[in-house]
Amino acid sequence: MQTTPLNQIPANARGTYALILSLPATHRIRIGRLGTFEFGAGDYLYVGSALGPGGLRARLRHHLRPASNPRWHLDYLRPFAIPEAIGYVIHPERLECTWAFILRTLPGISIPVPGFGASDCNCSSHLFFSHHFPGLAILFEQQRVQGSVTGLLKI
Repeated sequence: MQTTPLNQIPANARGTYALILSLPATHRIRIGRLGTFEFGAGDYLYVGSALGPGGLRARLRHHLRPASNPRWHLDYLRPFAIPEAIGYVIHPERLECTWAFILRTLPGISIPVPGFGASDCNCSSHLFFSHHFPGLAILFEQQRVQGSVTGLLKI
């Protein structure tokens, strides 16, 4: 079996994740039906959940490689962005909207594309931009959940 950082996540574990991506240069990118947007160079953080079959490992494996047939908004951004780190919480509750709210309130963080990754909820976005994120620990500290397991993977 090939050893990758994702193998540290138990098979079929379900939960919520935060993926930090670096965009080395400015790009104009079409994001499916949302439209075409200019993404400036810098760091992006995407929050999502993986509560279905395959769980976190399968969803993150999908996000770590450019998709040949884009399905999610992130699939359109991925060919231009370099994955840097993943934070995750193994827990059956969907926490991505709570994390999106926390991120939205932090200084120095902006929403580059309204509605990105949030087509199934009322969040303003699940994608955030910053020249330097404060770290994923703030999401874990703000969202301590009884019986949850957290992890941080460097890609």
